[in-house]
Amino acid sequence: MKAYQSGMQHFQETGAKVFGISTDNTPSQKAFAQQLGLTFPLLSDFLDRKVSQEYGIYIPKYGVANRVTFVIDSNGRIDTIESGGDAIKMLKTPDACSRLAHRKQNAK
Repeated sequence: MKAYQSGMQHFQETGAKVFGISTDNTPSQKAFAQQLGLTFPLLSDFLDRKVSQEYGIYIPKYGVANRVTFVIDSNGRIDTIESGGDAIKMLKTPDACSRLAHRKQNAK
């Protein structure tokens, strides 16, 4: 999450929206965001785990979701997926956001 926060300027420049979703409850997310100094919203999938299930990343045995980063285009299609350690390192995400911003700009 720190990598996303430190790269926030890049995301803003490309017009990307950044937010996190987790199976943690809202008070836990608030404390986590404050601890890390996050300025982007964290959304909770605590109640029914529906988002995690819909994206196929829910682990029922543990009641949590895998760490995954999705870059979703303006049409709602998934462009890029990073999972596990790569989701935290953010290896492909900045390039994906730049690519989508470029596509959007050329479509005008």
